[in-house]
Amino acid sequence: MIAATVLVVDDSATKRYLLVSWLTRAGFTVLEAETGGEALTRLLEVEVEVDLVVLDVKLPDMSGFDVCEKIKTDHRYGVLPVIHVSAHAVDVNDRTQGLNRGADAYLVEPIEPDELIATAQAVLRYYRARQRAELLAERSLLLAETTLAINSAPTLPALLAAAAEGACDIFGGPVVVVAETSEGESLAAVGKPASVRRWAVPGHRVAVGSLLRTDDPADWAVAEWPPGETVTVAAARLRIDRPPVYVAAPGSSQTAGSPVLRQLSQAVAAAVEAQRSFDEEHRIAVTLQRSLLQARLPEVPGLDLGVLYEPAGAQTEVGGDFYELTVLNDRLLVAIGDVAGHSLHAATVMAEIRHAVRAYAVEGHSPGAVLELVNRFMRTVLPADSATLCLLTLEPGTGRIRMAGAGHLPPLLHVDGRVEFLQPRGPLLGIGAPRRAELELTLPPGGTLVLYTDGLIERRDADIDEGLRALAAAAAEVEPDLGVFCRRLLTQLTGAREQADDIAVVAVRRQNR
Repeated sequence: MIAATVLVVDDSATKRYLLVSWLTRAGFTVLEAETGGEALTRLLEVEVEVDLVVLDVKLPDMSGFDVCEKIKTDHRYGVLPVIHVSAHAVDVNDRTQGLNRGADAYLVEPIEPDELIATAQAVLRYYRARQRAELLAERSLLLAETTLAINSAPTLPALLAAAAEGACDIFGGPVVVVAETSEGESLAAVGKPASVRRWAVPGHRVAVGSLLRTDDPADWAVAEWPPGETVTVAAARLRIDRPPVYVAAPGSSQTAGSPVLRQLSQAVAAAVEAQRSFDEEHRIAVTLQRSLLQARLPEVPGLDLGVLYEPAGAQTEVGGDFYELTVLNDRLLVAIGDVAGHSLHAATVMAEIRHAVRAYAVEGHSPGAVLELVNRFMRTVLPADSATLCLLTLEPGTGRIRMAGAGHLPPLLHVDGRVEFLQPRGPLLGIGAPRRAELELTLPPGGTLVLYTDGLIERRDADIDEGLRALAAAAAEVEPDLGVFCRRLLTQLTGAREQADDIAVVAVRRQNR
């Protein structure tokens, strides 16, 4: 027996009584109306949800055909099945008109009780199957959109938030999405807009694969559930060495087997696994990159030093940016460079160039000679690679600088509140081209020299000159702590946007005596 509420519309009290009696004995909840206008009003009552209308064709205020057509064409009434009953409009033309104007069945009196009940049940079965199919199609479309948002999320918290918000749209109620980070921290996303917080699922064992279960709402107190609600939980686990992902939704929102909830949990699990793998690879890449860079800065009397290295956030590969500050007798060697590409190969090339620069500098060669020797080394050992490099030596006592460049961005000099870009021009390393002469200058007391890689100033949507002007404006003031100064340059010039390239910054200031 299909549980349903039926609205019987007939102006004849006797006939209405019979129809109501038959339907009530069959287990239906029955409402009554005498006119077409009354029927349309009752269908719009919020507290009454009608599943089926049994409608007489001949009514005192309007035709039953008109009432049926209004129900079928006005979105306010939803999708309602209508059965026409008539003792007068009984010929073929009447039945044809009734069916053409939207009726789902047409019964001619005298009507047998069993015939009415069987027709009502058949019509309801069809409509409920149609509603389930439409709901599944709608949810499948929302699931596809949610899956796209999940896989587009840049971080695990953003991924969980996208899943929770999409699930709220799918199931029309509070949904909880839970997963662990690569560090083992359990996060739960709830609601729309989603809030993400630390929260762990009460202990349950989940094997590899997926499962569906019904939980007590008290076990999922991270969300507010409607009174009397149960919680349907879908869990998905891709590998035995990975924790499961959970998606919990109101039990009343689920269809048989909860197929969409299962699919959502599996989509979240796959996306979380990809995000977790990305996070782990990125952490390993950054660790490798930092291990190839200078571990600590030298202490040089008369000089303040500051450095910053920030890996790109858009890829897991290690990059080729590097810097070097080394004391050579009475001079400080300062170098900054960038190997083309983002890969393990670029990082190894970077390490080889850095070591070559130090080795040739230790031998006593000037910056220009070091660049010539490194270029010869690259063309012999690394013929397919290229790099930019700015190299200088600084005498702390006198401030005397000798500088040479190989295709690198111009260093910035800050003296007494004024900034200028130096121009140690020269072709990049790895190509056969004549080297240029060294640049010589004196860094006065209080003066600051800033070297940087292109990630600090370059934008895909702007000319590099705009980046240089922005750097000059940001460097018009230099903090006493050069580390703080370098960090401010990064924040001010890159803002909240995701970095597409590594960034290295070196700042050297000659102290006032």
